[in-house]
Amino acid sequence: MGRSRRTLPEELLLLALDPTTGTTAQPQSLDLGLAGAQLVELALAGRIAPDGDRIAVVSPRPTGDPTLDCALELLRRRGAPVRAVHWIGGPRLGLRQTYLSHLERCGMVHAVAGQMCGVLPTTRYQATDTAISREIRARLDSAIRTGVPPDPRTAALAALAHAVGLGKHLYPGNEGRSSRSRLRDLIRHDPMGGLVAHAVMDVQNGAAAQPRRNPAQAGRQVGPGVRSAPEPARGVPAQPRRGSMARVVAH
Repeated sequence: MGRSRRTLPEELLLLALDPTTGTTAQPQSLDLGLAGAQLVELALAGRIAPDGDRIAVVSPRPTGDPTLDCALELLRRRGAPVRAVHWIGGPRLGLRQTYLSHLERCGMVHAVAGQMCGVLPTTRYQATDTAISREIRARLDSAIRTGVPPDPRTAALAALAHAVGLGKHLYPGNEGRSSRSRLRDLIRHDPMGGLVAHAVMDVQNGAAAQPRRNPAQAGRQVGPGVRSAPEPARGVPAQPRRGSMARVVAH
């Protein structure tokens, strides 16, 4: 995989980064989305493939991206296809910070130190090249505006953006309602992106223990944060073997 191309986790994070505040929108669900974006990126690279509602490794060959290769190795060690909802619902400690640090090393963002309430140290991230974020946003806007089926990468990015709740960040208010609806509808244009996006929503809705329904029903899912059934569970079933892909740094 050439590193001249931005990966889906990087693009999703840049979409979520608020250019004014330097914080990320939807931080909790974004962590799930980044884990899902890694799966889609590995699928686009030909390393994994969907097997029903599960993810199977089809080629363990490294991609050249350390964070993706860590995820690929953890999937390989499972020895059998793993349900996407269980993988995404597992601990992904520090994944957001890992990608923020990577974007900083690449010169796409820079860290700004500060304090909360004059005491607690904080770090915010400002984009150094807003043209990159505008190009990513323009791809989504074009797909929404024209109705032309987007390429798989853009379709997957749209599906993940909807799943983590970025629609209200990208297209706010009543005037953005139709755009948010069309963003949701783009989920049907990429099967892997749709599978992963629904898994992200299932984890948020506390449905991780339930079987995934047919992805053909993609366009009829409710949005993130809306429970499809009264589930008191927190959405992450106990798993005796589950690896973490990065260090924990809260933002």
